Amino acid sequence: MYIFGYGSLLWNPNFLYDEAIQGVVIGYVRRFWHLSPDHRGTPDNPGRVVSLFPDVSGSCWGIAYKINKKNIESTLKYLDHREKAGYQLKCVQFYPDNESDPFELCVYISEAGDNIYHSVPTSIDEIVKQIIRSRGPSGSNLEYALRLADCQRRMAPKVWDEHLFEIEQRLLKECEYLRHEDEILEKLNHNLSYLVRERNNSEA
Repeated sequence: MYIFGYGSLLWNPNFLYDEAIQGVVIGYVRRFWHLSPDHRGTPDNPGRVVSLFPDVSGSCWGIAYKINKKNIESTLKYLDHREKAGYQLKCVQFYPDNESDPFELCVYISEAGDNIYHSVPTSIDEIVKQIIRSRGPSGSNLEYALRLADCQRRMAPKVWDEHLFEIEQRLLKECEYLRHEDEILEKLNHNLSYLVRERNNSEA
C-alpha cells in the first residue's frame, strides 16, 4: 500500500514506511481551501491547510510512501485520526518522477457535500489573513504554510506551484508589514528587514 503525501506529510509523516517515491498525481491541484480546526487552528478560529481539488489540467507533486503490510492497519488508524477533520481516503493514479510505471495509491482529500471544513473557492487575501492569525495544537498556521513552500522548493525545484508560492510571498509581505513574530521565519532564513534590525541590535 502507498500513501500520497502533499502537505505536512512531506516533512512530518510520523509513521513507518519502507520507501519514499517522488512524483505527481494528475487531474488535481493543491489549494489552501480546507479549514483546520484541530492542527493549525481551533474550532473558534480555524486555520488553513491544503487539500487536493479536481482540475482536469492540473497536477500536484508529492511523495508516495510505501507501507509495509504489517503496518497498514496501524498506519491507517493513525492517519484516519490525524486527517479526521473533513478528509476522506481516496484512490488515485501516481506517476513517479523517475518515469517508472504509474501505480495506484491512497490519498486523503477534502471533498464537498456535508463537509463543514470544505471551503471552496477562497481568495488569496482571505487565505493570507487567516493563516497569519491562526494557531493550533500543531503550531502556527504560518509555520505550516512556509514549511510547505520550503519543502516544495527544496525537494522538487523544477516543479512550480503558483498558488503555493504566491501565498508564501504574500505571507512574507504581510509579516513585514505587521512586524509579525514567529520563530519559523528565522528557522527558514527569511531575512525580513525588521528581523535583521532586531538581530543587529541584539549583537551590538
